[in-house]
Amino acid sequence: MTTRLCLVRHGETAWNAEHRVQGQLDIPLSEVGLKQAQAVGRALKEEHFDAIYSSDLVRARQTAEPIANFLSIKMLLEKDLRERHYGIFERLTYAEVKVRYPEDYARFEAREPDYAFRTGESLKDFSARSIAVISKIVNEHKDKSILVFTHGGVLDKLYRFITGLPLSAPRNFGIPNAGLNRIEITPSGWQIRSWADVAHLERALDDLPE
Repeated sequence: MTTRLCLVRHGETAWNAEHRVQGQLDIPLSEVGLKQAQAVGRALKEEHFDAIYSSDLVRARQTAEPIANFLSIKMLLEKDLRERHYGIFERLTYAEVKVRYPEDYARFEAREPDYAFRTGESLKDFSARSIAVISKIVNEHKDKSILVFTHGGVLDKLYRFITGLPLSAPRNFGIPNAGLNRIEITPSGWQIRSWADVAHLERALDDLPE
């Protein structure tokens, strides 16, 4: 019994290009991102999927729309697939955060599991949310093929969950905009089959470390 997941990070936004913190703010795709969404659709249109899930944030939904429309599969919106809540960092560039909130930035850069941006979400809580929602999707579609559109932070937490990389460890893997990430779940466990595939894209920015 094998459940297959293809997880896609949303396409590029203007804020991605500016290194501006989006978090749970609802920022749409840029022209580059819209083209990436079309490229994802072309790359996946010959594949079979039993369900398509997306974060309810517009940048994920816009990335999912081309393939959902092509396959005539209703997109299922899931709030818990959202990006981490970055609290006081949201709307600022990382350079601005470093100047305005140096102590907070140091705790963020150190990847403290309990640090929550004063009004945001800790790594520990965000990881628990991310793994819980992906596990719920898997349990509801056992032995099926599922397509999931989400955010860089959720993908980070899933990779760490599968590989055992601690939350506090530096990221040593890519999370590009509109990249394809394939996971298989069998009775023996979760396995990464491919990660950060961008063969279908002309260009892709990598996600910034948290």
